[in-house]
Amino acid sequence: MSKIGKINIPIPDKVKVLLSGNIVNIEGPLGKQAIKLDLEMFELNINEGKEVSIKPKKQDDTSKRLWGMNRSLLNNAIIGASSGYEKELELTGVGFRAALKGKVLNMQLGFSHDINYEIPEGIKIAVEKQTTIKISGSNKQQVGMVSSQIKSFRPPEPYKGKGIKEKGQYILRKEGKKK
Repeated sequence: MSKIGKINIPIPDKVKVLLSGNIVNIEGPLGKQAIKLDLEMFELNINEGKEVSIKPKKQDDTSKRLWGMNRSLLNNAIIGASSGYEKELELTGVGFRAALKGKVLNMQLGFSHDINYEIPEGIKIAVEKQTTIKISGSNKQQVGMVSSQIKSFRPPEPYKGKGIKEKGQYILRKEGKKK
């Protein structure tokens, strides 16, 4: 039995969940998402538009393995359509700064050149101070992907902690050379 799969997913007031064929359409104030679901393996129940439950038709190893994952994907889409996801990045280092120029995020990260990152569709990026970047969107996977791509331009190094890190991320610091 899947511990995660057994839990019913509550649907907020502004979100609509519809099943058409084997595609679950989720529509909310922040956007639409479509999730493909294997209806030969799983049974989806939508109770009066208030909650969704997913159960396997027969209990075998593959259905047990995929039950919790499919439930989590549905839950992430419902949360994304109602409230959205957000990640905050911090730039640490002398001269490290970010600025928005239309649909391009311009970053100065201590290289001889500026780094321009094109913002994908469905993602909103806000630069409050020059050293904080706020990434928000309705798709959890896409928000995490954009965040990791931006962090990969300059990962934090262990000696001075310079680089791009998530807010609240702990960096293991090393001691420098001794005389």
